[in-house]
Amino acid sequence: MYRISTRGQYALLIMTDLAENDGGKFVPLKLLSHRRNLPIKYLEQILLQLGKNGFVSGSRGTNGGYRLNRRASEYTVGEILRAMEGDLSPRNTTENRHLSSAGNEYFWNDFEHVINNYVDSVTLQDIARRDTEFIGFEYCI
Repeated sequence: MYRISTRGQYALLIMTDLAENDGGKFVPLKLLSHRRNLPIKYLEQILLQLGKNGFVSGSRGTNGGYRLNRRASEYTVGEILRAMEGDLSPRNTTENRHLSSAGNEYFWNDFEHVINNYVDSVTLQDIARRDTEFIGFEYCI
């Protein structure tokens, strides 16, 4: 079964962080690193790829950092994950197709369709909204 890599998961986490703190200002790299407990070098690699895909902009200097290029409601989870992972097919495309029957093909095609429809129906704003709903409910001992 296909799994989303930590790189894809962190990209979604970083994009969510930027969406939650979106006031048009750049969020410093060090602050993102601290809030998400990610090494700066790893974070830079992810942000570079997100930038190449046109999702974020970076700025250097005193007020530098990263910010979203669009409103959070205009990003889907699907496009973010595909930018980091490529195709989100639940089956290995390099496997021999002759191992499937027609019924199996319908199942796998439908399964792939359901996955892609779901990730394309959830926006970054949806995730950010759910995160803010739970603020204050964490309890640590």
